[in-house]
Amino acid sequence: MNVQDKFLVWGDFLFSSVIPAIRNMKDFEKVLKTDHEHIIFLETRLSQVESIVKYAKQHKKKVFMHADLIQGLKVDEYGLEYLINNVKVDGIISTRVNVIATAKKQNIIGIQRLFALDSHALNHNLKACKKIQPDYIEVLPGVIPGIIKEIHDETGIPVIAGGLIRTKEDVKNSLNSGAFAVTTSNKDLW
Repeated sequence: MNVQDKFLVWGDFLFSSVIPAIRNMKDFEKVLKTDHEHIIFLETRLSQVESIVKYAKQHKKKVFMHADLIQGLKVDEYGLEYLINNVKVDGIISTRVNVIATAKKQNIIGIQRLFALDSHALNHNLKACKKIQPDYIEVLPGVIPGIIKEIHDETGIPVIAGGLIRTKEDVKNSLNSGAFAVTTSNKDLW
């Protein structure tokens, strides 16, 4: 199986199994030339958000913003209102439960990012995910196959593997372990 050829459907969205995660403008320009329909902005400044989302949408990209990593944005109800109503993002990623709950109330995709640091953190995050029911859970690091399966089995929510995805083998292993998709900033895997 060619990993690039795997596509997944959720609601009205058709996802590639690899979702580019963008950290800088050079990577943004590169991803605009790809067939990837969905992109994730990991780090940006508030002054850039509107223009880069507009530009991405002109290139027929669906844009997900990691709200916690937008420099200059207060990630509260009003900051999210700005991202959803003014910027028109297609989805929000956050480590904060209240942010994902607000995204879901606004009927956009909410991706709960969680770090599988230890058993205590994992159990705490699983309880929170069961309560708010995000659309997806992004697990970092994404190279822990048993944890990906456990989180999906425990919550029934599609899991996206992210963090430390460095090779095609990492992508295949994560997908074979039950990940719905993987996010990576490694341009060679896009």
